[in-house]
Amino acid sequence: LFLLIGAQPNTDWLPPGIERDAQGFVLTGADVSQRRASPLDRSPFLLETSMPGVFAAGDVKDEVSRQAATAAGMGCMAALEAERYLAKVENAAGAAVEA
Repeated sequence: LFLLIGAQPNTDWLPPGIERDAQGFVLTGADVSQRRASPLDRSPFLLETSMPGVFAAGDVKDEVSRQAATAAGMGCMAALEAERYLAKVENAAGAAVEA
């Protein structure tokens, strides 16, 4: 038996540029681009928020996966996506310097 009592995402401290749903969960990936045009020239990564380079995982991301193991897995995914993001930024900066 797994009980979840009173869990609400603690996201009030985030800047307004990071979009959240009506319950306060942080929107990521396809949910960002469906809500409004993304500021990115690409689709956001699965766990990337509406603010490029900022990723969300675990309890703040959705109300379905509220378990420590899921949050840890999402955290690992977010770290890998952040690495991909930084590689794209680095490649774009290198291309701009060469031009």
